[in-house]
Amino acid sequence: MAALSVWFWNERFWLPHNVTWADLADPAPGVEYPKAGHLLSALPLAVGIFAVRILFERFIASPCAFLLHIHAASVHWRATPNPVLEKVFTSITKCPDSRRLDGLSKQLDWDVRKIQRWFRHRRNQDKPSVLTKFCESMWRLIFYLFMFTYGICFLWKCPWMWDTHHCWYNYPYQVLTPGLYHYYVTELGFYWSLMFSQFTDIKRKDFPIMFIHHLATVSLISFSYANNMLRVGSLVMCVHDASDFLLEAAKLTNYAKYQRLCDFLFVLFAVVFFITRLVLYPLWILNTTLFESWEMIGPYPSWWLFNSLLLVLQVLHVIWSYLIAGIAYKALVRGKVGGISSQPLSGWMGSVAAQLFSGLSRDVRLGHSRTCPEATLALSWLCA
Repeated sequence: MAALSVWFWNERFWLPHNVTWADLADPAPGVEYPKAGHLLSALPLAVGIFAVRILFERFIASPCAFLLHIHAASVHWRATPNPVLEKVFTSITKCPDSRRLDGLSKQLDWDVRKIQRWFRHRRNQDKPSVLTKFCESMWRLIFYLFMFTYGICFLWKCPWMWDTHHCWYNYPYQVLTPGLYHYYVTELGFYWSLMFSQFTDIKRKDFPIMFIHHLATVSLISFSYANNMLRVGSLVMCVHDASDFLLEAAKLTNYAKYQRLCDFLFVLFAVVFFITRLVLYPLWILNTTLFESWEMIGPYPSWWLFNSLLLVLQVLHVIWSYLIAGIAYKALVRGKVGGISSQPLSGWMGSVAAQLFSGLSRDVRLGHSRTCPEATLALSWLCA
């Protein structure tokens, strides 16, 4: 075990040349550098955030939903209890093909259409209600807005917000400040709480993808903390938080059926998304991590890994921006989205928003349209 720990924390991988972990010992009483052990405090914080979410959804979000006349709709048609079909549904497939349907028909002496109807009703039973989705989105809206506001207020007073060269001055001997510590640990705790809540929330089809996304986010935040890239990491988090709360706000208005407000918020979300992910991120973040850091500290193994991950993220930004633009183009020029017929002006953008929401939050499905796996994977990395 000790040998594995020594191998994992190899100084030649994590730190610039001629720097050792001993060099990053606390320089003076009350002054310290980031240490990987600090990240353990995010775990009890995640439990606290999860508990706050439960209380928030029950005592704040639910009453707000009732005021907007959003209720937990009952399922009109429930599947007749059947052990054979239930086993197939839970263990094998929720959408059986024709061959399996024929086999079940012979086994149960049921008509194929009756079996198809049973699976359709059973799938509908597992769909989360609009009330559930509203409460979840309201919680995320409040948290994303809080974190974005905190990030802006904190970074506004930081020199690296205005001159990214400060991200690398005297690196890695950059003292950890309370504000930066709280920003990082709170973000990390939130994503840990999302991992916890996936096992208690209603299971959705993209459970594995979202779990991988949350795990990757936790890993990236922890990685940048361990090698003291907190300054540039705080800029990355702030850029990504800028559009998330707008998306959740648009989803809330969509659930409440305020279509015009939903249209406006979605357009605002798309504009902010394009600006932050296609302009600010490459010209501001990648410019400093790739070029300014090369000039000031030079490359080393974890530098290459960090920048590779940031470049992969940029590729995903481009892919999803292309998908957003493509869906909007089809809605505007061709008059339909994924087989949906044209609608009045106040409705076409709502359809675009709803189709995007199907990938972003697994919440709204229009007709029989489905987000392609590549789109879902890209979106999961970006906005979950």
